[in-house]
Amino acid sequence: MSSERCVTIAELFAGVGGFRLGLEGYHEEGRPDFDLSPSGPFKTVWANQWEPPGTASRQFAADCYKSHFGVDSVVNRDINEVLNDFEEGRVDIPQVSMVVGGFPCQDYSVARPLSQAGGIEGRKGVLWWDIYRFLKIQISMSEANARYCLFENVDRLLKSPAPQRGRDFAIILSCLADLGYSVEWRVVNSAEYGFSQRRKRVYIYAERNASWELEDRIIGGVMATAFPADEKGDWRTLKIPADPYDASQGFNKGGSKSPFGDAGVMVDNEVLSCSVAERYEGSRKILRDVLVPEFEVPESFYVSQDALPRWEYLKGAKHEPRTNKKTGFTYVYSEGSMAWPDSLDKPSRTILTGEGGSSASRFKHVIEVDGRYRRLVPDELDQLQGFPKGWTNTGMSDNNRAFCMGNALVVGVVHRIGEAISELDL
Repeated sequence: MSSERCVTIAELFAGVGGFRLGLEGYHEEGRPDFDLSPSGPFKTVWANQWEPPGTASRQFAADCYKSHFGVDSVVNRDINEVLNDFEEGRVDIPQVSMVVGGFPCQDYSVARPLSQAGGIEGRKGVLWWDIYRFLKIQISMSEANARYCLFENVDRLLKSPAPQRGRDFAIILSCLADLGYSVEWRVVNSAEYGFSQRRKRVYIYAERNASWELEDRIIGGVMATAFPADEKGDWRTLKIPADPYDASQGFNKGGSKSPFGDAGVMVDNEVLSCSVAERYEGSRKILRDVLVPEFEVPESFYVSQDALPRWEYLKGAKHEPRTNKKTGFTYVYSEGSMAWPDSLDKPSRTILTGEGGSSASRFKHVIEVDGRYRRLVPDELDQLQGFPKGWTNTGMSDNNRAFCMGNALVVGVVHRIGEAISELDL
């Protein structure tokens, strides 16, 4: 790899810049607590972030992105409208070497075959199709464009939807194969590789016109290099339909289990996948490592004595009769208990978008410090995702800061993938 080479990036669904931070690194004068070196010769030259319904107050993630990377660093408009304007000659989009993004998990069903113009449409969401469209636009400008892709999503993508397990991921693989990509994926639980949060996500790496051998790549590719693991031996082979429409209509129809393992490779529509067990011997972080000094915690984050019973009820196990208010049907509702309080000596549970707000919740984190219970403050949520302390402290509310972190990714995971891409494929 030439030290002078620059891999230009378009970051889609950019949020507050997790991909950019992980790949380009971060250093701020006077911040010895956070110094992340670049993971390779990566440079983000275009980004898009848009939070519906589009009012100014909803664009807090884009505002945060701008505050760190510059006023013109992100296009704060609906990506579908931006692509329409590009195709009609009203805006420019630069040519890039790599496309990254953490796209929302939605309905990927296909309305019509590829041979029919405009046939690829999700019934509920178009966000994956905007990625697909963006890649097609890049490739149409130059065959050298968009050679690499890196995407992130919830791990249930490999298993959805329930009536047709694995269909949604098969559609995505079919789309990528149609554009000439070979693909690796890996489900990564960040805590199993030393990070302070248990967050399980699937990372998808794709390269156009790659010459990979399936088995060699699954045990020695980008994901295996970034996240060492032992294969469990349950190798699975299958063929992905060439047309996403065919995947939508018939892939694993009636199947009770997804055919996709937590690790896998696709080349020329042929898939090899398996389950893996993480192999990591490095240092490990825990929730306690990200706590701020107690004098920095506002009083509003402490749980009052009056509110404790409600929190304890919601966190506790339940087996109780309930009645449907609309139908009058009576049933027994059961659920297990949640951690109360959350352990400081283990990685945290997964941060969710509803982490903010003082109301009692089953899923919000609550810790005990010096005999008092409190919620996590935004500076702690930033650090649980691997961002510098205060990254989202750019004028948005505490609730919006929590929302941004619930939508974000673990920066260090992306950084490790970037290092592996630089080592193996650039």
